[in-house]
Amino acid sequence: MLLLADRGFYSFSLWQKAKSTGADLLWRMKSIQNLAVDERLEDGSFLSKVFEIANLKRSGEGIPVRVIEYTLDDPGRPQAEARYRLITTILDPDAAPAEELAAVYAQRWEFESALDELKTHQRGPRVVLRSKMPDGVLQELWGYLCVHFAVRWLMHAVAIDVDTDPDRLSFTRTLRVARRTTASHPGFSPSGAG
Repeated sequence: MLLLADRGFYSFSLWQKAKSTGADLLWRMKSIQNLAVDERLEDGSFLSKVFEIANLKRSGEGIPVRVIEYTLDDPGRPQAEARYRLITTILDPDAAPAEELAAVYAQRWEFESALDELKTHQRGPRVVLRSKMPDGVLQELWGYLCVHFAVRWLMHAVAIDVDTDPDRLSFTRTLRVARRTTASHPGFSPSGAG
């Protein structure tokens, strides 16, 4: 199991607790934190140690980590920043090369983007579920998920037609187009209704 976490979650005690579960960890860390290079590895990563901080000083012997630093060369990504720093419990670069771990971490963003699409753009900010009963809440949640799937399917179909990555298409623009299209068609009576 590989547990990923964003830079706001790192603390020495939380790292220790997560590591004690037996899962491998791959966490983003603030690039301002000073991590000494103990050994440079052939994939560009390096071995270092993280320490518990008490009274603004390091305490203990530290825990070995592998550090992966990289930049994104992708102006199409809204998350593009100057520099990224990941730390991992996987110390052997042959078991998981730095480039692969950086790519895995980027996939975490895609999941967060999907949650943002659902919560903020599709449903709308500060909109609460209208249902008051458990069955109604489930029905409403399934409705949101079905609409999200339909919009994502539409994006995939368009991306295939224009030979591009569906992640390069804007969810909010696609959602607006879908809303305009459904709102512009007049209602119709079910077949057989009199």
